Amino acid sequence: MAAVNRDPLTAPHAVRNDTVLAAFTAAVAVALALLVDHGRAPDALGWTLLLVAHVPLAWRRRRPLTVLLLVLLPVVPYHALDNNHGAPVAATMVALYTIASTTTPRRTLLLGTGVIGATLTVNALTNPAGFVELIRITGWVVAVLVFGVDVRFYRQYVTTIVERAERAERTREEEARRRVAEERLRIARDLHDLLAHSITLIGVQTSVAAHVLAADPGRLDRETVAKALDDIAETCRTARGELRTTLEVLRENGGPADARGPLAGLDGLPDLVEAARLAGARVEPAVRVAGPVPPAVGAAAYRVVQEALTNAVRHAGPEPAIRVELRDDDGVLRLSVTDDGTGPTPGGTPGFGLVGMRERARSVGGTLDAGPRAGGGFEVTASLPLTPATREGTG
Repeated sequence: MAAVNRDPLTAPHAVRNDTVLAAFTAAVAVALALLVDHGRAPDALGWTLLLVAHVPLAWRRRRPLTVLLLVLLPVVPYHALDNNHGAPVAATMVALYTIASTTTPRRTLLLGTGVIGATLTVNALTNPAGFVELIRITGWVVAVLVFGVDVRFYRQYVTTIVERAERAERTREEEARRRVAEERLRIARDLHDLLAHSITLIGVQTSVAAHVLAADPGRLDRETVAKALDDIAETCRTARGELRTTLEVLRENGGPADARGPLAGLDGLPDLVEAARLAGARVEPAVRVAGPVPPAVGAAAYRVVQEALTNAVRHAGPEPAIRVELRDDDGVLRLSVTDDGTGPTPGGTPGFGLVGMRERARSVGGTLDAGPRAGGGFEVTASLPLTPATREGTG
């Protein structure tokens, strides 16, 4: 079945295998010429024509039409000389089968008609009374051609099935790679949002403690230092808890693929505001959202606000004034975070914060813009859609 399924035009070792086939067919022809009484025994010219007719079969798959003509060229005079008529039949049938299994049905029909016509003409000249022989020859030629065409269509069918299976496998592999890439991107966003926010707050609080210690060692403000250290410890505990939750979700193998634990939402905004205030920022929140927000949208809004506050604390300068505004505007959650700071230092190393915020917004079908304000400072605005069906399910 492997030999039948394989395309004969691309099969390996074609010439070698066809040479073996030609030698075997020639051996069968010699045996038939010697053992079967079907016409007179070949003479020297007849043996030469018989053997020469088998030589082109070694290249039958490379030049099917040429091989058929080269086979018929000695076979026609061989039959015309009334040599043993059964001996060259196998070589002729092999050449016809090759044509039928490798070329188009129209060409097969034309060539088959020509071969049958030539064969019947030769037979009519050498054996005018052999009507049964005419029927037998025609039947064999038609049977071989039909078999060759059927094998060709079967190979096309098998090829189509294999190509479909390969396409399906490639699609599954691409889908698996896409899911892995999306999951890696999600993990990168979560870790960035968590660690960048916590490390920024710890850095600011550490700077406050160092400043108090270095400003006037003789009049050490122990309460301020202690408060800064307590804030650092609390930030570390919060970050450690969030990191543990993220790692537990990543290690979970028995749950569903999209199980990610509880998502932080708008109810976590007061903690973000308080953390930014501890870092020295003057934050003014304005949240006007009447109904419940879908968990995915709430989590996206939470992360956008978190990253925007982190950037403001890091880049806006000492004690920046920050306004955080969220409102429900006809099924769309409008979010803006603005500050009056100086913005990022030119020439600094670019990070992944803005890219992550845009990806967060796109993950729920929203948009996000970020850039310097006309009057100074920096502004982040986002529009996150709230679908009615999702809001009802959340409620």
